[in-house]
Amino acid sequence: MTSHEWGRVAEDGTVYVRTADGERSVGQVPDASPEEALKFFTERYAALEFEVGLLEQRVRAGKLSPDEAASSVKTVRDQAAEANAVGDLTALVGRLDALAPEIAEQRHLRKAEKAQRSAESREAKEKIVGEAEKIAGGRDWRGGANRLRDLLEEWKALPRLDKKTDDALWKRFSSARTAYTKARKAHFAEQSEQREGAKTIKERLIREAEALSGSTDWGPTSGKYRDLMREWKAAGPAPRDVDEKLWRRFRAAQDVFFSARDEANKAMDEEFAANAVVKEQILVEAEALDPRADLEGAKRAFRDLADRWDAAGKVPRDKMKSLEGRMRKVEQSIRAVEDEQWKRSDPEKSARADDMVSKLEAGLAETQEKLDKARAAGDDKRVRDLESELENKQSFLEMARKVSSEFSG
Repeated sequence: MTSHEWGRVAEDGTVYVRTADGERSVGQVPDASPEEALKFFTERYAALEFEVGLLEQRVRAGKLSPDEAASSVKTVRDQAAEANAVGDLTALVGRLDALAPEIAEQRHLRKAEKAQRSAESREAKEKIVGEAEKIAGGRDWRGGANRLRDLLEEWKALPRLDKKTDDALWKRFSSARTAYTKARKAHFAEQSEQREGAKTIKERLIREAEALSGSTDWGPTSGKYRDLMREWKAAGPAPRDVDEKLWRRFRAAQDVFFSARDEANKAMDEEFAANAVVKEQILVEAEALDPRADLEGAKRAFRDLADRWDAAGKVPRDKMKSLEGRMRKVEQSIRAVEDEQWKRSDPEKSARADDMVSKLEAGLAETQEKLDKARAAGDDKRVRDLESELENKQSFLEMARKVSSEFSG
């Protein structure tokens, strides 16, 4: 008989393994020596022990889900408990049983992690739905479409929730996308219709602009072109592929007219340059007038100068404003002197001035009489008061006499 720590080989070649429940037969190896037969079954044990160790590593490293780990442990445990092998089978079974608490802990942790992921996923999906509904209620037709596509990808990357919750959130998200898409299509359809309408209006405006381009009625035609430009702006954009072409045609028609007008004005300015020289000479004479020294003479001279001014004709446009301004300034200065003299000679004001002088003279005489009496009575305080009053009335009288003299003059 050949023995081993955990088994033996009987004389008939049967190999036995020792367990906690006693010995049991594990088999025979035909045509093998006892040592060879024992080695065959101990190697089986070594292979089983290796498998148990590998399973322990995978379970503890979390390579298997708790359900997969429990199933694998059960399978290997059943194999170890009834294995036809020689070795400490009880220890192998004990090692496998020791994994049960670890698997239970992993199950608990995974459940908690799943709940956490589910809560985070729900929060993220609710946020996605809220943003989608906000976009659907807005009018950002370009940025909104891009953002909804991004939100859809974010949704796909998130874990599913329980069916009821996930379906409800998805319905809201999908409805928001549908509502936005519908509104966006309606917007661009309306915009397309408006652009086509703008195209029709702009084509009409081009025809009108081209019809006016040969006009030489510079002032009225310039006004018509301004009106056409206001209509053009109010029409809004035409379809992108034609809007720029329409504008170039419209602008070209205007350029024909305004270029011709500029040439005509340039020729007129050259023609009127001599008139400007005449008017500048007239201004030299007008600005030399002195209405304060001789108002009537200045008025007569200015009338003659004004007639010569009108007879001189038009001047270049760039000089018109400054020349007219200088002539108007001379006219205003003559009128200012005329108004000033009229005010001084106003009979009503003159009468009021004379009346004021009379009243002040009477008041001055009355105060003088009171002063004389006070001096005679020796009332020094009364004298001082009346002297001060007399001085003030004398000052007012002098001013009133000056004003009266200006009217009488």
